[in-house]
Amino acid sequence: GADCGINAEVEKQLEMGKKLLAAGQLADALSHFHAAIEGDSDNYIAYYRRATVYLAMGKSKAAIRDLSKVVELKQDFTSARLQRGHLLLKQGKFDEAEDDFKNVLKSNPSNNEEKEAQTQLTKSDELQRLHSQALSAYQQEDYEAAISLLDEILAVCVWDAELRELRAECYIKEGEPSKAISDLKAAAKLKNDNTEAFYKISRIYYQLGDHELSLRARFSFLRVETKGYKLKNKKKNKLQEHPKEFIREGRYEDAVNKYDAVMKTEPEVPIYATRAKERICHCLSKNQQATEAIKVCTEVLQLEPTNVNALKDRAEAYLLEDLYEEAIKDYETAQANSENDQQIREGLERAQRMLKQSQKRDYYKILGVKRNARKQEIIKAYRKLASQWHPDNFQSEEEKKQAEKKFIDIAAAKEVLTDPEMRRKFDAGEDPLDAESQQGGGNPFHRNWNTWQGFNPFGSGGGPFTFKFHFS
Repeated sequence: GADCGINAEVEKQLEMGKKLLAAGQLADALSHFHAAIEGDSDNYIAYYRRATVYLAMGKSKAAIRDLSKVVELKQDFTSARLQRGHLLLKQGKFDEAEDDFKNVLKSNPSNNEEKEAQTQLTKSDELQRLHSQALSAYQQEDYEAAISLLDEILAVCVWDAELRELRAECYIKEGEPSKAISDLKAAAKLKNDNTEAFYKISRIYYQLGDHELSLRARFSFLRVETKGYKLKNKKKNKLQEHPKEFIREGRYEDAVNKYDAVMKTEPEVPIYATRAKERICHCLSKNQQATEAIKVCTEVLQLEPTNVNALKDRAEAYLLEDLYEEAIKDYETAQANSENDQQIREGLERAQRMLKQSQKRDYYKILGVKRNARKQEIIKAYRKLASQWHPDNFQSEEEKKQAEKKFIDIAAAKEVLTDPEMRRKFDAGEDPLDAESQQGGGNPFHRNWNTWQGFNPFGSGGGPFTFKFHFS
């Protein structure tokens, strides 16, 4: 009774899978055939139908595994042998394919099956003859003839990675590397851990001047090279990931480490180092590591003086260091080499505003903090300076007046830089306390010192001032 129940469930799964397959719902059909095989691991029909789904999904390797299981369970299943023979022939496995076709002929096939098996045997013989001729032409350095013969073979043996690599090599020898790329890409997918194909793709793109695609191929090479390390440690190895993903996620240090790895894997090819340094320069600038960014960007610009990306990133790093004139110069050079770049135009305008602003009153300089300083750093600097320049610390009238002015500037700087909106305006080149740039406002800090009596520089906002003032 239990066996009948199991068989009934398996038949139900097979029937459901068959209907879904006919409707083109491949993923759903596959799940039902999985269930049927779990219910009965010796059901050759389930394996055969699952192989059909795998083929429809383009998963030939999985299909061959299932067809092999069918043949193992039922030696005289001629349809499975014919199907597997076709797939083996596409992979260029002539001997294995011929074994399947010959076994079909020995298994009392139908007329159609016999005709098909005989046709495929004849085709396999012809392909093997062409294969021998292609190898001979290659060895004799007749690459044009070899390509012509390989074209015929690969029209049938579309999944033969070695023949694709051979044709790619012929294209390279003939001085047509761009034609080799598609064969090498296919070979990289067809053969596991095909580092040689990735390496050749990278070299070809480099020769063609497409350094971005060359780097991508190099990262694919690195992924394969580090696969053993990944498996050993049973962790997700960050070397798998493309550094552009890190940059998009704001993980600049990870990206820098990845680009460093690229330079170490190809030290004899200068262009890799230059491209990697260009991106390191970008990451350091974005991460507000101004000094390091300027150093690396400068190294790139010594080799490529008109590299627009490096010029933009160095300009941004210069702005972080308050080197406005240097930033303007870089942006102007970048603009001369990329006139329609909106980012350059906006950066140049911002740098010019910041230079003009620095010639008036720079709140960052008043407090002695960096432009990327956090609020707590600003408050700490303010409290220290407010204590140092408090007018009660000075005796002479002249010193007191100078201290008053300094104290007011310090208070103004704290007010602007701790208010997000005012700081945003100031960073954009506008002084929110400047009467010239604020219509109808005037500068609330350009007041009499008596106005500030009662202000507590050590509190979080206002509040009664704890010191007493004695002015005549």
